[in-house]
Amino acid sequence: MAVGKGDENGGPVAAKTDFGAVPWPRKLSTKLLGLTILFVLIAEVLIFIPSIANFRLRWMEERLATAAAASVVLVQSDAGELSPSLREDVLMALGAKAIAVRTGGISSLLVVSDMPPQVDEHIQPMRVQPLPAMLGALDTLVSGGDRMLRVFGRVGESDMEFELIIPDKGLRNAMLIYARNVAILSLLISLITAGLVFFAIHAIMIRPIRELRNSMVAFADAPDDPTRVLRPSGRRDELGVAEQGLSLMQAELQRTLGEQKHLADLGLAVSKINHDMRNILASAQLMSDRLQSVDDPSVQMIAPKLLRAIDRAVSYTEGVLAYGRAQEPPPARRILRLSRLVDDVYSMLGLDASSAIECVNAVDPDLEVDADSEQLFRILTNLARNAVQAMSSDMDGAVVRRLTVSADRQGSVSRIFVEDTGPGLPAQARDNLFAAFRGSARSGGTGLGLAIAHELVRAHGGSIDLVESIGGRTVFAIAIPDQPVRLQDARRTLHRPAREA
Repeated sequence: MAVGKGDENGGPVAAKTDFGAVPWPRKLSTKLLGLTILFVLIAEVLIFIPSIANFRLRWMEERLATAAAASVVLVQSDAGELSPSLREDVLMALGAKAIAVRTGGISSLLVVSDMPPQVDEHIQPMRVQPLPAMLGALDTLVSGGDRMLRVFGRVGESDMEFELIIPDKGLRNAMLIYARNVAILSLLISLITAGLVFFAIHAIMIRPIRELRNSMVAFADAPDDPTRVLRPSGRRDELGVAEQGLSLMQAELQRTLGEQKHLADLGLAVSKINHDMRNILASAQLMSDRLQSVDDPSVQMIAPKLLRAIDRAVSYTEGVLAYGRAQEPPPARRILRLSRLVDDVYSMLGLDASSAIECVNAVDPDLEVDADSEQLFRILTNLARNAVQAMSSDMDGAVVRRLTVSADRQGSVSRIFVEDTGPGLPAQARDNLFAAFRGSARSGGTGLGLAIAHELVRAHGGSIDLVESIGGRTVFAIAIPDQPVRLQDARRTLHRPAREA
């Protein structure tokens, strides 16, 4: 899917994708049909070779059997009494040059006509092995036609061995006719088989794959159109699983695109009020600066906190679009006293005595954390504000409402725990934890607080996890490792006193 530069409101626009029609020779159905015909023809060729070899042997056996029948008649009569024309008729009927019979170790030439000077090949059809038979058949088809064969062997129950001298021209002609008939029949069988296989596979595979392809193309053209999401056909095979996966992927992508458009619209709306908001805050800064000149102790106690709050608000207005349009800046890490930062977080929650929410700072005053002060403040503020909102929804005065922040250190990793006694996160929030617009724990929330906290913690190379969430106890754990010390910096630090000395 191609994405355009943006619409007039700043949101991303999906460019129309034109994949074009697939040419007929490159279609899967065309390739499938051609491969099916090819494979069936190969199978027919593999069947044809043994078949033509068997035809060759059967042809010689038939000629030998006919010669044996004629030889029995000739042996029982006086061969010398046969007229030359009768001998010619016997040999012509067989297509042979000579007929002989061997009995009792003695060979007798019964009929002969134009005896050849030599015999090219001696064949005993009943004892030829399969491989030599196939090789002989191929040799006859390719190079035969002018050879003289001696075909011999026993026929039936007779004790006599019959011999036949015969040219292979007639055999080769018969084999060529047989091969032609087999080739025509094989081609017809190939076409019929290929057609049946093609239509079966086309219905089972090609058409569903084409529907998947059309769905992807249609969805790419308009990914924001709910009607473009594929509806699975309900098949239970691999293609059915692929349909379900594609449908889920399209639905998830459509939901993600909607969230991105929401973020883009939000960034555009905030950018329009950002300039005016900075002017208002600048005026508030000027007025708050004058409060420092007031001698009232209460004002002197509140003024520094008010100044810090306004400074942070100014900083936030300048970077409020960072989540929707760009990444957060890399953390500027320093060594912080976490206990004081937690006090600042509590002071920003705006809780009064009527809220009945107790804020407990259980962090050791001497515990130090290697982190960005502003980003860690935002992380804890988002978690604390979510906890306060969850506990404020409970109107039962007897329910304990307590927010506790504690921390410890394990080696080079600082662990911070934010615990509240609220009702716990709902199932939908737990399933979409740290996902913007889906991980909200309350109705009407955006879930951006946890998403921002997750992004900032990861920028520190750490992790944030939901340890527990049940009625009356919800605990988030933040782990932030100290930034590694580069070897070159450590060496400079170690050698600096020696150089100064």
